Amino acid sequence: MSGAIRAPLWEPLSGASLVLLTIALPLATFMQVVDTTIANVAVQTISGNLGASSSQGTWVITSYSVANAIMLPLSGRLSQRFGEKRLFLWSTALFSTASMACGLSQDLNTLVFFRIIQGAVGGPMIPLAQSLLMNNYPREKQVMALALWSMTISVAPVFGPIMGGYISDNFHWSWIFFINAPIGVIVVALASGVLAGRETKISHPRWSGLSFALLAIGVGAFQITLDLGKDLDWFNSPTIRLISLIAILGLCFLLIWEKDNPNALIDLTLFKHRNFSVGISLISFGMMLYLGTVVLIPLLLQTRYGYTATWAGLATAPIGILPVIMLPIIGRYSNHIDMRYIISGGFAVIALTMSLRTGFAPGMDIEYVLIPQFLQGIGLACFFVPITSLAFIGMDPTKIAGASGVYNCSRALFSAIGTSVFTTLWERREAFHHVRLTGHIDALNPLVTEGLERLTALGMSEEQALGYMANQITNQGFIMAANEIFQVCSYSFLFMILLVWLAKPKKNM
Repeated sequence: MSGAIRAPLWEPLSGASLVLLTIALPLATFMQVVDTTIANVAVQTISGNLGASSSQGTWVITSYSVANAIMLPLSGRLSQRFGEKRLFLWSTALFSTASMACGLSQDLNTLVFFRIIQGAVGGPMIPLAQSLLMNNYPREKQVMALALWSMTISVAPVFGPIMGGYISDNFHWSWIFFINAPIGVIVVALASGVLAGRETKISHPRWSGLSFALLAIGVGAFQITLDLGKDLDWFNSPTIRLISLIAILGLCFLLIWEKDNPNALIDLTLFKHRNFSVGISLISFGMMLYLGTVVLIPLLLQTRYGYTATWAGLATAPIGILPVIMLPIIGRYSNHIDMRYIISGGFAVIALTMSLRTGFAPGMDIEYVLIPQFLQGIGLACFFVPITSLAFIGMDPTKIAGASGVYNCSRALFSAIGTSVFTTLWERREAFHHVRLTGHIDALNPLVTEGLERLTALGMSEEQALGYMANQITNQGFIMAANEIFQVCSYSFLFMILLVWLAKPKKNM
């Protein structure tokens, strides 16, 4: 590609208009990303209130994620048909309306129905927010635009569980959805005013109905596999084996069908752009590892250290402090820095913080959680924005919406993989350590005898003492399992540094 940065579609905005747009579009992104995680901690509360089981309640999450994942890759084609600005405004307005309907639902079936609508209409919001920002910023500040947009993607997954836990503990669960309404009104009001007269060219692209069917089947079955796999014991379940086979066949046939299809639904030529291919690989595997630990740490704190949902969220929140400070700086000086150095440094810092967590132990003080979380903010600031910048800078602006849809769909799917796989791996490694540690509980072991004597001296019966020791073994097993996962993540981020250098520097694009 010639030129490091393509000219935007319109004359760039400036002054108050640019400030208002910079508030509106990341705010919409924040709202949409938070909604993918905010309901996770409230499933038990919602299920109990609506008279459903916990397993049925998981469809509140699954229905949203499946619909959202299917619609993300369609963003490019839909924006060609309706225009980026119009599609974004309608998507945001309908997302907020569906959120209100979710909050007003009186039974689980109604809630799941509106969660499907919410996920589907919200699919284009993130790609279009990114595209509209880049195409309305001056060329020399496009990376700054990406930094401001990406900041919300980076910190929103942390704040979602905090907000969900706080609302569930102190208010009715419906406020998890009601809070989207005023945010949606603000976003639509600001964006519609600032973007007046700035609509992209509208065409009537044709695409195959078979393409959409294969996409829906493949992506939908894949997401359902991830959401239900843990509860159904993964591939030991015939249901999961069947759904995963459907996912593989659907996605394989989609790629074969789209490859030579003149009316392709997904533009596979995007992957001829080397930096886009490298970028989507980095963001996918990086988010899989990062979000896997984002979910694991609060679980560990709540189940093994006795933290409430709110305090577990607050203990993990420091990760969002440094990105807020660093991302605007990275955006400002990005034109003078090779992004590959920033990304490599970010991965090294994340690897270090993951390694620091391998020392988790029973009775651990909160600073052992706070310090790695705070330091990881450095790595996070050098992770999401630079990768996105490396993948998109130099891309034809007419392709950004479609590329962003594919990019964010891959990010979302791999994030779901991380969440599902890490929690399953955590439980299975605990079972391994539990068996190994229990083998040391022997009546002839003097340490065991001494421990039992001390517990009975404190007033416990022998049965209570043995139960206490069994509980301690379980706690130790989960902590050891978590430490192993953190160590694997540390090595993985170091390995990913090699992949960074397959990308071209900006000056050679």
